[in-house]
Amino acid sequence: MTFEEFVAAQLRPLLGMASAMSGDPGLAEDLVQEVLLKAHRHWRKIEKLDVPAGYVRRMLVNEFLSWRRKWARMVPTAETDLVDDAPDHATSHADRQALASELARLPRRQQAVLAMRYFGGLSDTEIADVLGCRVTTVRAYVSRALATLRARPAALVTTNMTADPALDKGRDS
Repeated sequence: MTFEEFVAAQLRPLLGMASAMSGDPGLAEDLVQEVLLKAHRHWRKIEKLDVPAGYVRRMLVNEFLSWRRKWARMVPTAETDLVDDAPDHATSHADRQALASELARLPRRQQAVLAMRYFGGLSDTEIADVLGCRVTTVRAYVSRALATLRARPAALVTTNMTADPALDKGRDS
């Protein structure tokens, strides 16, 4: 398989996994780009492996885990919050945003494990291979991450209620 064929087949899954891990589509694109550049340089070795996609996934996870070191070299820019007067069109979008912000608060290895398990569809054994750890360690990461998310359920629940306290009092009775 040529590198171009590999990229054509694996780009979407790699971008999806990177987005799920990082919670930021722009950062996900940067991560995948870095990994594919490295993979291209070493493609002759990688293509001879039994599962080149697994090796590149591992490269992606390692790049994500070490990305925070690269942030020190980046120049921060001020983000401008634009006021959107349009009403929220989808509660599911708000739920996704709340979940993404809660996931971002987890340690990076836990984020990576959840992304590989629930978005990448990898088994615990495959995740352990990618991370270079035991299956029990993967299960511990998943357990701790889910326990942390369960401990903060109020942040993950959104409603379409207004800010009018009179309406809230009427709901309680």
